[in-house]
Amino acid sequence: MESDTAFVAPEGVYSVTEEHKPLPVPSHSSTAAPPIYHTRLSTVTIRFPQKHPASPGIAQFLGANLTKDLKKEKEKDKDKDRDKEKDVLLVKERPQLDERSISSSETPEDSFTSPDVATPDIPASTPVEPQHKLFSHPSISAGKKKSTMSRPKHNMRTTSSTFITRLQSIEGLSKTLSSKQGEVTFLFYNTGKAFLWVEVGNKTKEPLTRISFSAYPTCHDVNPSTASSERLDVIIGFSTGDLIWFDPISSRYCRLNKQGTISPSLCTAVRWVPSSPTLFLVSHADGTIIVYDKEREDGIFTANIPDGLKNILPHLNTNATELAAPTSAGWDPLSSMFVTPPPWHPEAAGRGEKGVVAKNPVSHWRLSRRSVVDFVFSPDVKYVAAISEDGCLRVVDPLAEQLVDCYASYFGALTCVAWSPDGRFILTGGQDDLLTIFSPWEQRVVARCQGHSSFVSTVAFDELRCDGRTYRFGSVGEDNKLILWDFSSGALHRPKLFGAHHPRISMSSCISLAYRRGAGSMIQLSATRYHPAPSRNEVSIVQPVLVKQLEADLLTSLTFLPRGLLTATKAGHIRLWVRPLVLTKRRGHLRGMLSATDLRGVFA
Repeated sequence: MESDTAFVAPEGVYSVTEEHKPLPVPSHSSTAAPPIYHTRLSTVTIRFPQKHPASPGIAQFLGANLTKDLKKEKEKDKDKDRDKEKDVLLVKERPQLDERSISSSETPEDSFTSPDVATPDIPASTPVEPQHKLFSHPSISAGKKKSTMSRPKHNMRTTSSTFITRLQSIEGLSKTLSSKQGEVTFLFYNTGKAFLWVEVGNKTKEPLTRISFSAYPTCHDVNPSTASSERLDVIIGFSTGDLIWFDPISSRYCRLNKQGTISPSLCTAVRWVPSSPTLFLVSHADGTIIVYDKEREDGIFTANIPDGLKNILPHLNTNATELAAPTSAGWDPLSSMFVTPPPWHPEAAGRGEKGVVAKNPVSHWRLSRRSVVDFVFSPDVKYVAAISEDGCLRVVDPLAEQLVDCYASYFGALTCVAWSPDGRFILTGGQDDLLTIFSPWEQRVVARCQGHSSFVSTVAFDELRCDGRTYRFGSVGEDNKLILWDFSSGALHRPKLFGAHHPRISMSSCISLAYRRGAGSMIQLSATRYHPAPSRNEVSIVQPVLVKQLEADLLTSLTFLPRGLLTATKAGHIRLWVRPLVLTKRRGHLRGMLSATDLRGVFA
């Protein structure tokens, strides 16, 4: 069964059922450009309304009462909405993201407690530590109430902007979308100076929309909390620092950070704040992460530059004279992040004044003196894990705008990051050809994964094969290897020198994030946030369960879907690898078959 379009995993055969190859661009076209930046993937699954298959007369003939059934369904939906409203009202102890974030009662992952960390409950009378109300500042004046979410202002089809050079959509796009029913998965990806929107599993290989820009798209994200059959909110970041908020269904857009007014640095990653309809974060190559609100206009803003010499990182530096150089008493990126609050920031001067117009940015964080490569939210949306070219993984509290922990890589820069679905582990890949599994609650490196022979490009968890005891994740690298891994903390082999040198015995390396699970302590203030990388002999090694060598261009992206997995190359060659026909879910889940929709591409 092994071939260039199939591979055998422990659970069965994965095979390619769909491919999207790079579209040829005429050499004389202004959009003709080599793929300098990696192809990134964004997916979203939305449910289109079902069409009624039978007329009322036939239904009555068959003995069905459609009217009563519809009324019952509507009543059930109303009851569910009431229950959700009650849950939201009950949880108000912690500031919520944009006043719309997921409450602890709505997020099953939030109930996880690390078995190795004591987590005393906080009494109701105990005041919670003061938090910056970063995500609760209103986008509009308090006197106005928004009944519906706004849409982008400008029509991309009639725009005169030179930033957008061409827009191509399939003929009858609106009719095609209106004919959809049931669950449909859309894929967005960038290649060269183009941005494409396609439907996964559709027999027609032609993209729904293809947009060409004068700058390179470098990252993008689609908001699942606002996605519907009538609208999609997509944020695209560019090499110039520009941002575009785009709705592909209406072909309308809005430009933010225009011509780099807030930051001219290249956008490296963009993420919507989970469950927020308006807020998103963007990381830049100058070592910053900026918080934006799509409803706000760009304001006049200049970020402060911290004083101090460059902090030397032992695991990256090879010059002994630089290693011995004294560090400044100024900002230390290994122990804190440098926040520049704009004039309209809730914690800045003038807080509480009426008539203050809130603009972008919402806030500005400087994490490193090197590029922030990528970042990801924890499943409970309380923390952000960010990686940078200085070889550090930083865990940030976005509400308090504080650095929680900083971990060093074994060697070189980190290139990709993912957070496990239950929030227990953070997975990174880097220039050391390794995948590293961190336990943020235990403040330690749990294991390293050996299998790649070049830089790791992307890591991702397969949620369908993660059950809290065993975790499936995948990775692709510049060695053109697609690797699948199974990790179980109980099945790890003890390293040779497991003992006195293990980092878990160090109080300073176990206190900062672990204590945030409880009421906190003054000892946290004296604990270091920087954790150097343990040696290879102190950490367990995980071996891959599958290594697939692909004959293709440089692999850059990997995404897991319910029906399979998607891979992408730097040139924009996308492949859908469908899962084995029978998918057995792990402990605590039911055994199920893939639906007819999932199998649509198998027999195409």
